[in-house]
Amino acid sequence: MSQIEWQYIFDPALAWRALPTVLEGLTLTLYISLISMVLGLVMSLFLALARQSGHLYLQIPARMYISFMRGVPILIILFMLYFGFPYIGIEFTAVNAAIIGFSFNSAAYMAEINRSAIDAVPKGQWEAARSLGLSYTKMMRQVVLPQASRIAVPPLTNVLLDLIKASSLAAMITVPEIFQMSRIVAGREMDYMTMFILVAMIYWVICTLMTQLQNYLEKRFARYGEL
Repeated sequence: MSQIEWQYIFDPALAWRALPTVLEGLTLTLYISLISMVLGLVMSLFLALARQSGHLYLQIPARMYISFMRGVPILIILFMLYFGFPYIGIEFTAVNAAIIGFSFNSAAYMAEINRSAIDAVPKGQWEAARSLGLSYTKMMRQVVLPQASRIAVPPLTNVLLDLIKASSLAAMITVPEIFQMSRIVAGREMDYMTMFILVAMIYWVICTLMTQLQNYLEKRFARYGEL
């Protein structure tokens, strides 16, 4: 421990000077994370319903998709989209490749969350909706999904937190988000430790704020459930 040069671990002056440059990538970090979350959530709902379907032609493809996306590292998916697809004549910008990759990947995880939340709705609610003569679409929209949403909020927020942190992988396909910007400054200043600590603190602040949003949504849905 005596050989560690502690003064080179973190340079507050450099961190302060570099902060505006690093934060230039914050918009892209949040944009990629939030858009991917919304698109993935929409896809996940259809996947969850297909998983629960009694039709094998819906259930089997959904199971295979979820299994594949959960079993393949997201970095490989990003590389396939950005570096691989141009060989077959399909090109994406780095940002679009990141959004597509994160959306398709997160949809698989959120599909399982939504499926579990739907399964957690008491069977009596399903039977009551059927006894009222509601169609499947109305039953899901008016009875099942509102109750399932309350159950799914905490794990879905965790997926959002994972997306925000995983967005740093977009730097590997040249997206200028906050991690990529910190790497640029670190290379210029030859001080990687300071910049990595700085960007870690920024991610921590973002995720802390998102956790507060999660707590708010949980309380809001809890009040809804009591009505």
